[in-house]
Amino acid sequence: MSSSISIGAANQLCDALENAGFSSDDVTKLRQFGNLSAIKSLLYGKAEISYSEHLIDCDVAPFIPDGWTVEEHKLGGQYKFSQDNISLYLSAKQNKGSIEGNKLRKELADKPVLNANVLDYLLAHPEVIPEEWKGKYLFFWGTIYRNSRGDLCVRYLYWYGSQWYWLYRWLDDDFDSDNPAVLAS
Repeated sequence: MSSSISIGAANQLCDALENAGFSSDDVTKLRQFGNLSAIKSLLYGKAEISYSEHLIDCDVAPFIPDGWTVEEHKLGGQYKFSQDNISLYLSAKQNKGSIEGNKLRKELADKPVLNANVLDYLLAHPEVIPEEWKGKYLFFWGTIYRNSRGDLCVRYLYWYGSQWYWLYRWLDDDFDSDNPAVLAS
């Protein structure tokens, strides 16, 4: 089979893909994509890109680890997750050092903190988690738990190795500048 694509055109495509931030893995996925004709249709104005909406029901009961109870769960309705409508919050004390969790909880009382339903949705859909969140421990203060020992705690999202996980921190512990609260904005 002869190709009508010149080496020069292929090099231009490679340069454009690299400039757009494509990695070798991305190019491999593109090559394996089963519907390249749809991309051609997009180029010629015969198709459109539509992005999936990530709606999270923040009014349902959250995931509860075995032996735990929910102390507080702030309802949030149907929350549309996107990078444009979230913000990361640090108290002034976190920026200067740290603050105890119980004090931070009081400071966050009137802020639009997101609950653990958002955390669990993100774990199920890690492709929507902003890349810049890696290296931080992101707390979802809208749900406060009591663990099996009776301690109050809040769950957080963090990147380790090659994937996202959740863990928790006691409210008696300190929270520093790597521990932002995730807010709806």
